[in-house]
Amino acid sequence: MKIFIIEDNQDLVFGYKIMMDFNNIEVLDVSTNGEEAINKFKCFKQKPDIILLDHRMPGKNGLEIMKEILECDKYAKIIFVSGDLTIKEKALANGAKSFLTKPVKEETLLKEIYRVFNTDI
Repeated sequence: MKIFIIEDNQDLVFGYKIMMDFNNIEVLDVSTNGEEAINKFKCFKQKPDIILLDHRMPGKNGLEIMKEILECDKYAKIIFVSGDLTIKEKALANGAKSFLTKPVKEETLLKEIYRVFNTDI
């Protein structure tokens, strides 16, 4: 499984990378701002199986990022991981496969990654 992490908090990115490595999940790439995330996604030769996406990002917010990613790949599996509950319904209605509230436990995040990965589109 390949995952693309879009998160501006370096401590969380570090933790996610360790967690993924420990669970044999390949981190395809990491982006710390919205514009960069979209550009990287468009350049991937092999698309990620899962995208972990924060909402409050420099450049563009998570909803804007998700919209552009889904325009490139309508089958992209996006899991929002955000502390901003005000956008939960909008994220899910606009294409996110899941929404987890920060702080999220490792076990919960992994369970959701595998659930979304194994769900047919």
